[in-house]
Amino acid sequence: MREFPVFEGMAKDHSLTHTDKPLDRENAGAYAAAEVVSTFIFSRLDRQVLEQMPALRLIATRSTGFDHIDLEYCASHGIAVANVPTYGENTVAEHVFALLLAISHRLPEAIERAQRGHFSPEGLQGFDLAGRSIAVIGTGRIGQHVIRIARGFQMRVLANDAAPQPRLAAELGFQYVDLPTLYREADVISLHVPSLPETRHMLSAAAFSQMKDGVVVINTARGDLIDTRALIQALTSGKVAAAGLDVLPDEPLIREEAELICSIYCKQHDLRDLVANHVLLRMKNVVVTPHSAFNTQEAVQRIAEITVANIRAFAEGRPQNLVAVSVAVTPKKKE
Repeated sequence: MREFPVFEGMAKDHSLTHTDKPLDRENAGAYAAAEVVSTFIFSRLDRQVLEQMPALRLIATRSTGFDHIDLEYCASHGIAVANVPTYGENTVAEHVFALLLAISHRLPEAIERAQRGHFSPEGLQGFDLAGRSIAVIGTGRIGQHVIRIARGFQMRVLANDAAPQPRLAAELGFQYVDLPTLYREADVISLHVPSLPETRHMLSAAAFSQMKDGVVVINTARGDLIDTRALIQALTSGKVAAAGLDVLPDEPLIREEAELICSIYCKQHDLRDLVANHVLLRMKNVVVTPHSAFNTQEAVQRIAEITVANIRAFAEGRPQNLVAVSVAVTPKKKE
């Protein structure tokens, strides 16, 4: 467990196997005897993978999201799923503003220009955050931290959530509005909702058409919240001035294709050749990071600690942090 030393403490009571590769249809059979698997979002735990693991009792995903797991299959086969419901609200919220500041101060262009020895500020004019309106869609833990930081930047905060919290709005100083109002008034829109059938492509061509010209879109949640083609068209027309994306709409496909190509051509895992051809990554008004908003020392340590606690609790018959999967959760007794 080189990346997660906290797992080493479990070796006294459990047999552990570690792999650097995501779990997939090609390698799942090698772990047919596993009763617990702990994966990240890059493992696609669909029916074809899970069918190869008949002894599986628990999936302890090292993430908050669980859309990479076939919950229907798990429910029908007695497999519990535990996630990490909170580990880095501040971490992801800080990344939101890293992306936003990179856009507002034209940092990628400025850094590249300085590295070339050209120190003119011509053409690098940005914009202040103070006085701008930021819209936060989803006021869960991460969304709340985004609001706190935005207020520190003296931004006006609008929000939308399926379950509004008026007391929270009064406490943090923001206003809940409906989506048409939010789209019409926001200078910046930041997404903080899960990937669900009802949230897929919530930022569509119809949604972009309702926004003010020159809006900035930030997405650190899930890629499929945005319709890729609609975003590209909005960026090209100027409806969206810029986008900061820590997740890409077709990120799983890009990663799968990259791994296939690299398995044939690459001496080491390197996505650059493939993703450089992705349209969004070639656009000057788009800042993309590689799904790294969570990736700080502190957050990764918390993820590992909570995951280990989830596994231990399940083994002791007191499961915690289970997602909505109706299964029997009594662990097998040791022989």
